[in-house]
Amino acid sequence: MKIYNSLTGKKEILETLEPNRVKMYICGMTVYDHTHIGHARTFLCFDLIVRYLRYSGFEVDYIRNITDVDDKIIDRSKELNIEASILTSKYIDSMHRDFTSLGMIDPDQEPKATENIASIINLIEQLIEKNHAYTGNSDVYFSTDSFPEYGRLSRRNTDEMLAGARVSVDKEKRNPADFVLWKKTDQGLAWESPWGRGRPGWHIECSAMSMDALGESFDIHGGGMDLKFPHHENEIAQSKCSTGKELATYWMHTGSLRIDQEKMSKSLDNFITIKDALKSFSSEVLRYFLISSHYRSPMNYSIDSLIEAQASLDRLYTALRGCQIKLDDDEHEHEFSVQFREKMIDDFNVPGALAVLFDMARSINLLKESNQFDQANQLASALVALAEPLGVLQQDPEQYSKTGVQLSEDRIDSLISERELARVNKDFKKSDQIRDELVSMNIVLEDSAEGTSWRRK
Repeated sequence: MKIYNSLTGKKEILETLEPNRVKMYICGMTVYDHTHIGHARTFLCFDLIVRYLRYSGFEVDYIRNITDVDDKIIDRSKELNIEASILTSKYIDSMHRDFTSLGMIDPDQEPKATENIASIINLIEQLIEKNHAYTGNSDVYFSTDSFPEYGRLSRRNTDEMLAGARVSVDKEKRNPADFVLWKKTDQGLAWESPWGRGRPGWHIECSAMSMDALGESFDIHGGGMDLKFPHHENEIAQSKCSTGKELATYWMHTGSLRIDQEKMSKSLDNFITIKDALKSFSSEVLRYFLISSHYRSPMNYSIDSLIEAQASLDRLYTALRGCQIKLDDDEHEHEFSVQFREKMIDDFNVPGALAVLFDMARSINLLKESNQFDQANQLASALVALAEPLGVLQQDPEQYSKTGVQLSEDRIDSLISERELARVNKDFKKSDQIRDELVSMNIVLEDSAEGTSWRRK
C-alpha cells in the first residue's frame, strides 16, 4: 500500500512501526460552533482511510482529539455570555450527532485538551529544560531558532512562514516566528502552572495528546491542508525537540473545500453546516459526494454537484435492485475486486475505485437483461462488499429507492391499487391520471409480469 507523505512530498510504501498495526492521530474539531461541510469532507476522508486500512487487515488505533480550550472558544463564550465548558459541551454533542448522521465510525480514543493539562505542562517543562523554550514576562514560547529543521513540512523560508502565520508583534519573543506554549491569564478557562495561572497554546495540546495516546512516535498524523502550517509544523518542532524522535512517519492532508468556487465564509453568506446540507440531501448522498474526489484534491461544493452525486448513487442502487445479495466473510477474488484494490492501495484513489463499481453495475444490468440471475446476484453481492469500506451502498436497494418521497407507503400502495382497478375496468384515463399524479411527486411506477412496483424518481 502506498500513501502520499506530505513530509517528503511523494508516495511511499506504508511501513508501520509495528507489524500489521497502524497508529493514527487526526487533528479534530475546535468546538466553538457547529460543524460545517468543510469539516465533513476532512473527517469523512480519514473515516474512509481508517475503514480501508481495517478492511485490508490492519489493526488501527484511531485517535481524533477535541480542542476544548482555545482563544476562539474563550472569545465565543464571552460573546454569548456563557461558561466556556457549557459552550464546548453543546458543540461536542452537536459534532457527534453530525458525524453519526454521516456514518462516521467512532475513534478509538477522543482525548480533550482540558483533560490533558498535566501532560501539556510536563511537555513544556521538558522543552524549557532542553533550551527549546523560554519564558517571557508572562507567556512561555517555543524557540524556533533552536530547531534547524523548522519549516521542513511546509517547505517555507522564514519570510514565508512569518507571513503565513500572521505573526503579531510581541516584544517578549526572541524571534517573531516563535509561538506560545503557555499563555498566562486568569480569564476564562485557566489552570495553575509553574509559570503562573493560564492555559496552553493550541500546538502543544496536540503534541501532548497524540503522544499520550500513541507514544512518542507513531505512524500517521493527519488533518486538513490548512493545518499544515503553522499547526503541524509546530507540532513536529516541539515534539522532536522534546523526545529526539520523529512524531509521525507519514503526514496526510486533505484538500480544501470551496462553495461555488469561493472560499466558505460567514461574511460571504455561504457558510453551510452539516445540518443545513442534510435538509436538502440524504446523508448517503452527502457522504458519497464528499468522498468522491481524491482526498488530497481541492473540491467544489454546489447544488449541481450534489444532484449529480444523487444520480450516481441512484444508478448503483438501481443495478442492485432485484438481486439477492449475500455477504460472507469469504469474499471471492475476481477481476473487479483486483481492480478495486489496485486503486485503493494507490494512495486511496477513490475516484478510480468508484469507476470500478460503476463497471460492476453495468455488468450486473447486462446479466439481469440476459436472465443470468445467479451471476448477477454474485456480482451484486461483491459490489456491496467492495463498497462497504467506502461507507456507501449498505442500504436495502428497494428501501433506498423509496426514500425522500412525501407520501406514505400505505398511501402510494393505495393509489397503485386504485390504478390497477381502473386498468381492469379499462378506465385508462383514470389510470393515467394516477400515474401522472405520482410522477408529479417524483414517484415512478414500474409495471411487470409480477405486478407494479414503485421508486423515487
